[in-house]
Amino acid sequence: MNKPVELYYWPTPNGWKITIALEEFGIPYDVHLINIGKGEQFAPDFLKIAPNNRMPAIIDHDGPGGEAVSIFESGAILQYLARKYGQFHGDDERGRIEVEQWLMWQMGGVGPMAGQAHHFIKYAPSLDPPEDLPYAKNRYRSEVSRLYGVLDRRLQGREFVAGPYSIADMAIWPWASLWEGQEQDISRFPNMAAWLQRVGDRPAVARGRAVAAELRSNIQSDKKAQDVLFKRKPE
Repeated sequence: MNKPVELYYWPTPNGWKITIALEEFGIPYDVHLINIGKGEQFAPDFLKIAPNNRMPAIIDHDGPGGEAVSIFESGAILQYLARKYGQFHGDDERGRIEVEQWLMWQMGGVGPMAGQAHHFIKYAPSLDPPEDLPYAKNRYRSEVSRLYGVLDRRLQGREFVAGPYSIADMAIWPWASLWEGQEQDISRFPNMAAWLQRVGDRPAVARGRAVAAELRSNIQSDKKAQDVLFKRKPE
């Protein structure tokens, strides 16, 4: 019997991508919690798996050729699982192109821009000393709004982003579901709002989102976590 996938995880949008995917694929997995607020992502053993000191990462003991493989970067993990199990990745080459371009759109756009919006809107003003930067807030709030406009137009007349439900939906949903913290007006994006509900109603999505949910903390009031996440000096 194959060993479960080892998942290195903390309950963040990037972490949720992989718990949702593992639940959707029906793959057994063991969770190794990487407390990013305590700096566990910088531990030497973890850096052997994820050299960019970011989670999520996985080890699949049944990798190519039956040998173990470790993978970091959430998009790479999603693509690997989709190829290996032949699901959620388009039914033909055209379908795969659709899925992959929207996955890259999330990796290069929604994730980084929404992450910066969260930082400058929620976290920077609570630093010591406070960094309340109206230009940065407006810059990232506006860019997230633009991206959600792209998503809303894409979802006109569609149930999912790239044909049938896919790893593209799994990648976008965790970030888009946090629209309130990004100070977005969801009424401007009715197609996106319906999609958020549709994806969120999937049992596997609910299970993936719930993994270690009780450990999500309020970084706005956690000064030690702020120092680890935002003030660490380059090595």
